Amino acid sequence: MSEIRRYLAEIGRRGGRKSRRTLDPATARDMVRVREARRAFRRYRARCFWFSRPDLEIGLADVPWVAEQLMKHGDREAWRIGARLCR
Repeated sequence: MSEIRRYLAEIGRRGGRKSRRTLDPATARDMVRVREARRAFRRYRARCFWFSRPDLEIGLADVPWVAEQLMKHGDREAWRIGARLCR
């Protein structure tokens, strides 16, 4: 039994080392901006994005557009989210 545990520990340790990836800070920030823009798009869809397809896939290039629409058509909270996306 201990031989099996040792084997599983070794392959787990090896897998953990291989699967770790490091992101540079700029890429990590971009990923967060896209995630926040997607969340805001879903949350404010009826108020700010009613003219867009509901299944629109938001990418990094769409973040400024999402921020602009939030700041133009949304309430105060939407404006704050849009301003945060612009940073």
